[in-house]
Amino acid sequence: MTKQLYYDSAYTIEWKTVVSGVLEKEDGIYAVLEETAFYPHGGGQPCDTGTIDGIRVLDVVKEEEMILHKVESRPAETAVLCRLDWDRRFDHMQQHSGQHLLSAICLRIIGAPTLSFHLGEEYATIDVELPELTTERMAELEREVNRHIYLNHEITSYFVTGEEAASLPLVKQPTVSSGIRIVETKDVEYNACGGTHVSSTGEIGMIKLLKAERQKGNTRIYFLCGFRTLREFNENQRILNALALKFNTGKDEILSRFEKMEQEQKQLQQELAALKEINDRYLLQELVSQAEGGSVAHVFEDKSLRDLQNLATKLAAEHGKTVLFAGAGEGKVVLAYGGDGGFSCGSFFKEHLGAFNGKGGGSDKLAQAGFGSSEEALAFYEFAKQVLSER
Repeated sequence: MTKQLYYDSAYTIEWKTVVSGVLEKEDGIYAVLEETAFYPHGGGQPCDTGTIDGIRVLDVVKEEEMILHKVESRPAETAVLCRLDWDRRFDHMQQHSGQHLLSAICLRIIGAPTLSFHLGEEYATIDVELPELTTERMAELEREVNRHIYLNHEITSYFVTGEEAASLPLVKQPTVSSGIRIVETKDVEYNACGGTHVSSTGEIGMIKLLKAERQKGNTRIYFLCGFRTLREFNENQRILNALALKFNTGKDEILSRFEKMEQEQKQLQQELAALKEINDRYLLQELVSQAEGGSVAHVFEDKSLRDLQNLATKLAAEHGKTVLFAGAGEGKVVLAYGGDGGFSCGSFFKEHLGAFNGKGGGSDKLAQAGFGSSEEALAFYEFAKQVLSER
């Protein structure tokens, strides 16, 4: 059985101990220590990392009463010096204690118990039993949870029996009947929990609620605590400063500048669409004048598939012709038909595309296909042009 030092103190960073065993598994080497401060995965909290005699600890898992430390290589000595990655540990402590406080305030203010907790690398989440969380209630939660941070409630942990646990106002009664660890946030809540926590709510620093979204009939709240909140603020400030500099304005005017840009963009798009319509008319007239028989064929170097489809559909509908366009740049071919019957664009593609490694299809009036290369697209185009000219 491994003695778990993080239960005595979450602030243990360095300690000496003995390697009591080494296991070689398919996925790597695992060291067993007589004493460990490395917290294993569990309760929504990721594991700690660090070193054992300078050897990196990659993962920490609990198997029954043993804590297994996945290491880069087998320790050479039995007596070892262990060091914890303190920045990672303290971050987890801030997030986990912040979650306890946030969950308690959610229950107190809106009567929503927490269903699950996840501590990710970028942010943490809780799922609460609530169909919807309005922006106003979310702001109220944020203010209240930060007020309790500033009150600096003491956070302690201790073990109790099943009978003692039953007498406490726990958020949720544990399933085990002995060796129950309680994390108490004074004047806030009692919670059965095996994770690592700060010693007072003041060490959480600050909690920022990022967003809330519906999740299977409940609400998922995304949040940051402590140094993560500071990093988020600094990153947002960097972006705001860059935008203010770009627009040569104060940050309060950035949104209005974007609104003005959107209006200008819409106007430009309308003007561009009108000019494009005029240009298409001239282009269609030129293509019709150059047509041979009942079909029109042309290769474009830079038009998109959408433009090819629009042009082909317009020309076929207005002049009743078979229209074949190729887009050399994208390796696309489009076929449109404006007649009353006797020919199907989709059937033509289905019959011949395979021989040119093309993929696509369509209806009787319009079909499109893509090819692995421009060469294959142009080869199919020349083939189709020859066949259509002979109809």
